[in-house]
Amino acid sequence: MILDYIYINWVEITGVILSLIYIYLSIEQKVSLWVYGLLSSLFYIVVFFNTKFYADMSLQLYYVVISIYGWFNWKRGKPGTGQDLPTTNTSKKLWIQLIAVSTVIYIIYYIILAKFTDSTIPKADSLVGMLSVVGTWMLAKKLLENWIVWIVADGIATGLFFYKGLYPTAILFIVYTIMAVVGYYQWKKAMNASLS
Repeated sequence: MILDYIYINWVEITGVILSLIYIYLSIEQKVSLWVYGLLSSLFYIVVFFNTKFYADMSLQLYYVVISIYGWFNWKRGKPGTGQDLPTTNTSKKLWIQLIAVSTVIYIIYYIILAKFTDSTIPKADSLVGMLSVVGTWMLAKKLLENWIVWIVADGIATGLFFYKGLYPTAILFIVYTIMAVVGYYQWKKAMNASLS
């Protein structure tokens, strides 16, 4: 019975395993996180296409691209110094810009999902998609508050995946939510240590 489940759901289970490695490496601030993020995204493109999570599927395509950008950005480090890319806080000006961009992303996602797909949950799927786009960009820039965005996105996504019967993914997102809290405190501690 368990072997049958694994056989049928091996793509999703592989995506979960790669995603767990990705989140662990994110918390540890290891540049290799981007390789695992890219690989897990490739598996989840298939999973989300098959379950009609179109915003999440398109998000995986974005993750592939942002993983390449994040890898180069983290590998390059702090420009002109040869040091690792530092963790920083999001400025008020950037928050305002992110809110404006987030609103546009949400509207675009919603219109596409509501008008051009058979999505059964366009509002919630659009919300998770928008938060995830912004959160991943913030992670690529090594902004501390990316973890706060992820706590919200992962918490909402957990409920959606349970609703759609994607139980391994729902469990993964429970872990993601918990690890986002851990990540926030780990990064904050490391950032404060580097400033003192």
